[in-house]
Amino acid sequence: MMKVEIEESSGFCFGVENAIKMTEEALKSGEEIYSLGHIVHNEVEVTRLKNLGLRTISHDEFRNLKNRKVVIRAHGEPPETYRIARENNIDIIEATCPIVKSIQKKVKDNFEKSGKDVQNLIFGKREHAEVIGLLGQTEGKSILLTGIEDIDKIDFSKPADIFSQTTKSREKYAELIKQIRLRYEKGGYRPGEMLKVNNTICGQVANREPKLKHFSRQHDVIIFVSGKKSSNGKMLYEACSGVNPSTYFISDTTEINKQWFDKVSTVGVCGATSTPKWLIKKVAEKIQMLDSKKD
Repeated sequence: MMKVEIEESSGFCFGVENAIKMTEEALKSGEEIYSLGHIVHNEVEVTRLKNLGLRTISHDEFRNLKNRKVVIRAHGEPPETYRIARENNIDIIEATCPIVKSIQKKVKDNFEKSGKDVQNLIFGKREHAEVIGLLGQTEGKSILLTGIEDIDKIDFSKPADIFSQTTKSREKYAELIKQIRLRYEKGGYRPGEMLKVNNTICGQVANREPKLKHFSRQHDVIIFVSGKKSSNGKMLYEACSGVNPSTYFISDTTEINKQWFDKVSTVGVCGATSTPKWLIKKVAEKIQMLDSKKD
């Protein structure tokens, strides 16, 4: 019989879990509850909450909404969103992750203190909700770096402070910082004086990467469960597939291919910080069921 094991740390991170709980609690009132954007980057969980009554709206729809209750998801929002809410008498259900909230404050305070003299650098994914929220803290005056290919946007004759989206890879952040320091050095500046590094990658997310790598090495096949729009999912999937080539990305049980498990002894099931534990368990049960049918 094939052994199917779930990686114990997989499932929602604290911030997402808190946002889901707050949303479920609000829905119990029977009132119309809206989410500004998908509450989580997982299509299956979004559908579950939709069936409970949650209505997802875009930012354009939000601008025209009045006198309603709206959930601000874990990714956070820029100040502009709160201004619109005040003007339209919208009751905000604040579910921004506390870690994201503290980074937003840090970016804002840093920008207000340093002004035009210091460049604010944000390492993150373009158009990601959390990144939009961070850029909004500096009135859009921060420099977005999606990777090393963007470092020419930096003026290396001026000092800079760098922050990261919470769900980025620590390795990629470290490599970006290394390249920026080298460029300052090349220009005749002392990197330690010119670049202030803020360690804003979430510890819970960062610690999951080595755990998943270790888990992936221990199994013949890895089934990675995540929404297709999840940045964290993409990063963690790459971590798993990097150490185990027999890693398969799925979003739901319908995508499981029984041929993946031919002549396989052990299967590991894991997922992103935006993947609900119930879905990971459902996937593991389906794989076990397919195996029992072979006997």
